[in-house]
Amino acid sequence: MSQADLSVPFRQRAGSAMKDAFLQEALTIATTKFIGLRREAFGDFPEGEKLRDVAREIKEATLQHLDRYLEQLIDNVERLGGKVHFASTAAEARGVILEIGRRAGARMAVKSKSMATEEIHLNEALEQAGITPVETDLGEYIIQLAHERPSHIIAPAIHKTKGQVADLFAKELRRTVAADPEVLTKIARGELREKFLQADLGITGANFAIADTGTIVLVTNEGNGRMVTSLPRVHVAVMGVEKVVPSMTDLMVFLAILAKSATGQKLSVYTTFVQGPRRAGELEGPEELHLVLLDNGRINQLAGPLREALYCLRCGACLNVCPVYRQIGGHAYGHTYPGPIGILLTAMLSGPASVKELAHASSLCGACAEACPVRIDIPRMLIELRREVDETKIAPRTERAVFKAFGRLLTRPVLYRLAARIARLLQRPFVRDGAIRSLPLFFGDWTRTRDLPAVAPRTFHERWKELAREAPP
Repeated sequence: MSQADLSVPFRQRAGSAMKDAFLQEALTIATTKFIGLRREAFGDFPEGEKLRDVAREIKEATLQHLDRYLEQLIDNVERLGGKVHFASTAAEARGVILEIGRRAGARMAVKSKSMATEEIHLNEALEQAGITPVETDLGEYIIQLAHERPSHIIAPAIHKTKGQVADLFAKELRRTVAADPEVLTKIARGELREKFLQADLGITGANFAIADTGTIVLVTNEGNGRMVTSLPRVHVAVMGVEKVVPSMTDLMVFLAILAKSATGQKLSVYTTFVQGPRRAGELEGPEELHLVLLDNGRINQLAGPLREALYCLRCGACLNVCPVYRQIGGHAYGHTYPGPIGILLTAMLSGPASVKELAHASSLCGACAEACPVRIDIPRMLIELRREVDETKIAPRTERAVFKAFGRLLTRPVLYRLAARIARLLQRPFVRDGAIRSLPLFFGDWTRTRDLPAVAPRTFHERWKELAREAPP
């Protein structure tokens, strides 16, 4: 299943995903593995829970003085010979990068994995400008060959089985290979090595940037990030403004919990520190380093209801434990960022109207908040989003009317008790074995994919009165 068509209702997209046997198999294997690895990683790391609290405190303290830390970062990057560009929108960011590529005479750009470049739809812009983008992360390379977009924050091709990847390589690379991960990886490595040597432009994201040293930090497992930052003549790093951290000491806290939350590793295989372009006497590194600081709606949320979403480390832990994501995968969400945190990020970038359906794509079970390495209260913000969708009249009229009536009912005890009696009568034709499995009219939306418990013969309030009479004086 490729990137979803947003003209198709979310429920239909989700239904199609749940009928995809290959997707269900891939999601079950991958997310179950990630959950187990994360549990083991934190089980062997008693300091982890305390560090999660510390990381959250660092994030909040940084956001409170974000302007100061960004200014410090800019000063230090430029002191080291780099150039910093601020982009208010995705279009501005694309324009900056295309201009850098034009001046460099670039015809090919190798890219390390970056959700920020996915967010601004950079690949399409590069192609239109005559610059061929080549994804060098294995997962990103796979989905680029498939003409798809990432379905997971850290595992872009999580929705594909090894058999599907083998078929894809046979079709696109014209090489028949076994469905063996090692063989497939070796083939991809051979295809990509030549691209690193040909490219004039290297494009990466940035997991962090250290304000007091001007250091850009990349956290990867494949080493492609180092190739992208060292071989091409020009390196462009695209980073959301919220990724800045004050110091190296603060960075160590995040590195201690990021890999454990994302992949269950003690530490990622490669943690790359980039400080400016190549200097005299150095054998490798780019001639130019450009850092693009991306706003794209983030700064507005510093005083907004989605502020906590700016804490996100993009580890993907909340996706792995989400019962909705584990059933429908990432493409059904229809936007760059999937899963529970993706709903919040999409609302931040594109406004509440963009998630009028997605705001309800959560059971509010709290598993995402429990898994988050910085304890983002995702369920609370989803509830706030639902409230905003209702108050701004983005939700359908019937839905707003039902919830408004229900809200009034819950705040009026007399009406609530009367409604309980009426509901007992009205439900009789629909109750089977203690559950309501179908309802007429628009109420049928509630029972199309779930059963509702029948209204109890006696409410708790009615039972309590009887218990009070039986109690001793």
